Amino acid sequence: MPIELKMPALSPTMEEGTLAKWLVKEGDTIAAGDLLAEIETDKATMEFEAVDEGTVAKILVPEGTDEVKVGTVIALLAGEGEDVSKVATAGGGSAPAESAPAEPAPAPKADEPKSSAPPARTPAPTPEPEVRAAPAAPAPEATGGERIKASPLARRMAEQKGVDLSAITGSGPGGRIVKADVEAAQPGAAPAAAAAPAPAEARAAPAPAAVAGEIPHEAAKLSNMRKTIARRLTEAKQTIPHIYLTVDVHLDKLLKLRAELNAGLEARGIKLSVNDMLIKALAVALIEVPECNVQFAEDQLLIFKRADISVAVSIPGGGLITPIVTGADTKALSAIATEMHDLAARAREGKLQPHEYQGGTASLSNMGMYGITQFDAVINPPQAMIMAIGAGEKRPVVIDDSLQIATVMSATGSFDHRAIDGADGARLMQAFKRLVENPLGMLV
Repeated sequence: MPIELKMPALSPTMEEGTLAKWLVKEGDTIAAGDLLAEIETDKATMEFEAVDEGTVAKILVPEGTDEVKVGTVIALLAGEGEDVSKVATAGGGSAPAESAPAEPAPAPKADEPKSSAPPARTPAPTPEPEVRAAPAAPAPEATGGERIKASPLARRMAEQKGVDLSAITGSGPGGRIVKADVEAAQPGAAPAAAAAPAPAEARAAPAPAAVAGEIPHEAAKLSNMRKTIARRLTEAKQTIPHIYLTVDVHLDKLLKLRAELNAGLEARGIKLSVNDMLIKALAVALIEVPECNVQFAEDQLLIFKRADISVAVSIPGGGLITPIVTGADTKALSAIATEMHDLAARAREGKLQPHEYQGGTASLSNMGMYGITQFDAVINPPQAMIMAIGAGEKRPVVIDDSLQIATVMSATGSFDHRAIDGADGARLMQAFKRLVENPLGMLV
């Protein structure tokens, strides 16, 4: 029996992913533990390992295919003693997303007697992931009258981009033009078929570009990460009643302590950032005010005994990820600094493991490095609070009844009002402010 390789669930919440790259090809012999492919999830690109041994007989889903559902068969392996060519033949053709619709069975003629036996059932064609905005244009033909092999999706994309399919060399099975070929093509003269008058129903349909008007623009495909961000933040704002509490925090003592600690840590190659110290302050504050170290879960409230801080990290190409400093309330500042340096670097490279960014009891988002003085962050569900950190800046303040200059930072806590009362949120902000302004309290 052929061995089916299925799209793996690389995280507990993964429902679909992008098959970014195949690391094997048809005919390769593999063993358990060999790397087969790179899979792009909503947060990272991860490697897919083989658990069986055999020969790659047929790759069913080409690399670059988006929205591959977990459990979809992506390749077939021939086991020991099996005929690779027979397995490959049984595996069929190209990926479902690019397969051409099956021709409908011809209707019986009027004078043809009906058979008493039920007709054989023809499998329904796999629907394409995109919804058709208008009736498809007639299939273009090559110069010699031969029909150009192209998927329906590729034809629509070519029509929208003004790309002549006859000028494209297809990379799909049998030279078939697929989505990736059209994306790589440069817009040029419209296909010859486009010059002919369009059918009445096609002329009546609105052009896709009308949605964006006549303003010059580019259409950028959403990454899996951006789709997840959009879904989760919409969910957060629609279902979580946010309450926002802001305090102004004096930073001068913390900055002085940081400089002293860095002088002692320099020989060990460790450098504390202000953010490292704020992670520690938030974690300790959550332990002091356990009413805020919670999570709302249907008909119960989860109360955590440890403070795991999710830290927002912006990544190249857009989007963000929140690697977690576990047990930050008990870790030394040097340990937090070392861990955050490693987590942030691997986050930007897309190399975090799911357990390193899923979970956390609260979040911290710092936009001070961009000069933002104050902002309200959106809660990261299923967590119940996030701390938004603004820039530290010199401000005139009244200290001991005299006007002085101090380095002041605004911090805003966003709280899930279903789980955290305003008074408890205020106590957490008060504890955070006290720890930052008297930072030695974090070290004992």
